[in-house]
Amino acid sequence: MVNDTDEHPWYVIKETRALETPALVIYYDRLLANIRRIKKMVGDDSRIRPHVKTSKMPEVCRLLQQHYITRFKCATIAEAEMLAQINASDVLLAYPLIGPDLDRWLQLVQRYPKTAFSFLVSNQQNAEVINKRALAAKTQLLVFIDIDAGMHRTGIAVEKVAALYQAMSKMRGLEVVGLHVYDGHLKMTDPEQRQKRSDQIFAPIEALRNQLSQKRPKSLKLVIGGSPSFSTHIKRIDTELSPGTFVFWDMGYGTSFPDLPFEPAALVITRVIDVLDNGTCTLDLGTKALASEMPFPRVKFLNYPDLSEVFHSEEHLNVRLKEGSQGRLPEVGELLYGVPYHICPTVALYDHGWVVVDGKITEQWQVQARRRKINF
Repeated sequence: MVNDTDEHPWYVIKETRALETPALVIYYDRLLANIRRIKKMVGDDSRIRPHVKTSKMPEVCRLLQQHYITRFKCATIAEAEMLAQINASDVLLAYPLIGPDLDRWLQLVQRYPKTAFSFLVSNQQNAEVINKRALAAKTQLLVFIDIDAGMHRTGIAVEKVAALYQAMSKMRGLEVVGLHVYDGHLKMTDPEQRQKRSDQIFAPIEALRNQLSQKRPKSLKLVIGGSPSFSTHIKRIDTELSPGTFVFWDMGYGTSFPDLPFEPAALVITRVIDVLDNGTCTLDLGTKALASEMPFPRVKFLNYPDLSEVFHSEEHLNVRLKEGSQGRLPEVGELLYGVPYHICPTVALYDHGWVVVDGKITEQWQVQARRRKINF
């Protein structure tokens, strides 16, 4: 790895003349370090179920497998198929199956019988539709009941789960194997406050699982905790943790959760294409190359930290020096190395990422599952 000194910062690439921008760049050693950090934090590889929506890359998932992390979570059928293609043993689609996606799912399950596929259900109406289709296909589908723990995005209220579970337990086309909880609203910067609120949310969920598991030969699985909250669940018994952003990390989580030990392992690289008379300069880092759903700042430039964003359009990002800064604007043609505020949707904007080892670009990794469909 490049020594992190003033002369040789860790992120600087030695030869960039052929590097087209904007570019997504992955620093291999830092990626490995993040994987090792989460393994050390959790202490049990079988409890780590990474969400692959961050990388969408088979190579990153293979690295996780090489480190004995074999269960995965995903958001799209394309991501599920990518995982099946690398022989992932257990794949949870953290999304309900609606409309034609159910037929796609049945084809996927039949094509890759060695992978244990599961998905989310949170209402009886959808469960009945899926059960009928599964019976017609002469198969039984594995499902998790999705619980709304307060984020109010998807899921069923805790107090209504028992009734849904009882109804689904009579559906021969479905097998309820666990409960799924995404508590992404736990974004307190103070880790003690985050833990306290997490404990409050977890208590009724734990009681519910114990209740539902009494008449089962095996306890229901519980998948819980994204990147902001997974650390609050590490000490809980018999839970699987499903962070995703930890592999690459980003400015948003790095700023909000300084207690988490991860470091940026993926950057966007951009060139200055113009310097204007009004004190701004223009970068080739438009909304097609950098996630734009967040307000400014959307990126932090490591080699030009005094820059602030002015406006963002499809092909351009205009920046200027922060008020009172004693720095200088970069010149036309200069490279800027940026940590995105939100890495997951940023990765999805690129067909591939360049891999850097010891300051040199060594290979190219395809962002295979940025597509909505691979085969099924």
